[in-house]
Amino acid sequence: MLTRQFLAGIVFVVAAATSAIAHHSFVAEYDIDQPVVLSGTVTKLEWTNPHAWIHMDATGPDGTVAEWEVELGSPNTLIRYGWNRNKVQIGETLTVDGYLSRDGLKRINSKIITLADGSRYEAGSSALQPTR
Repeated sequence: MLTRQFLAGIVFVVAAATSAIAHHSFVAEYDIDQPVVLSGTVTKLEWTNPHAWIHMDATGPDGTVAEWEVELGSPNTLIRYGWNRNKVQIGETLTVDGYLSRDGLKRINSKIITLADGSRYEAGSSALQPTR
C-alpha cells in the first residue's frame, strides 16, 4: 500500500519535470554565435505566456522569403519595456535583431524590434539572462 508521503513525492517529481520541460534555456534552443537581422511583414501575433510571438514573412540569410517565428519575452516583460498588445500590427513591416534557432527552423529569439517608424524596443531576449 502506498503512503501519502510516497504519493506526494511522486507528484512533486512529476510536477518538477513538467516545469523543467515547459521552460527552455536560451542556450538549448538558440545560438548566440548566430546573430541575425531580418526585415519583413507581420503575418500573425501571439501575446501569450510564457513567450509572445511575432510571425513574419522575411528574407532570411540564405536569400529566400519564408515565414519566420520570432520569440519575444513574456507579455509582462514586454510591458516593462514599453510594449502593449497593439504595439505591432498585422501587415506592418519591422526589423528583428536576434539569434537563430539551433535546430535549423526559421525561428529567432529576438533582442531588439525596430518598427517602421524607426522606434526600437527591447524584446525581452533570454540571451542576456543568466541560465539556471
